[in-house]
Amino acid sequence: MKLRIKGATLRLRLTQGEIRALHEGGQVEEQVPFGPNVSLVYRLRKDGAAREISASYRGNVVEIQVPAAMADEWCVNQQVTLAQVQSAGGADLDITLEKDFACLAPRAGEDESDNFAHPDAQRGKSC
Repeated sequence: MKLRIKGATLRLRLTQGEIRALHEGGQVEEQVPFGPNVSLVYRLRKDGAAREISASYRGNVVEIQVPAAMADEWCVNQQVTLAQVQSAGGADLDITLEKDFACLAPRAGEDESDNFAHPDAQRGKSC
């Protein structure tokens, strides 16, 4: 799972295996180690009580919650993106969840074997 943070935007990109893990197990989590006993955790979690996509940050954990029914539907259909704007104390936080496509031009050192097939690859397009 890839996390992109830019200003007031959070974007998670999930591979096919991560989509399966979310669907079957209810959450996907990654860690970024910064040193001994110091890491940033980012997690996507289904929540049966949630009514919309939301994000929180507590104790070095960025957690994005998505309503369980919405997540389950997304996991099994062709929809690429889920998005929500969350009010964050007078500002807006844009939250985006995406299925991660393989790049049109392979990049050295990057394993994209579990990514979704890029829709434009069949049309012979490249970057």
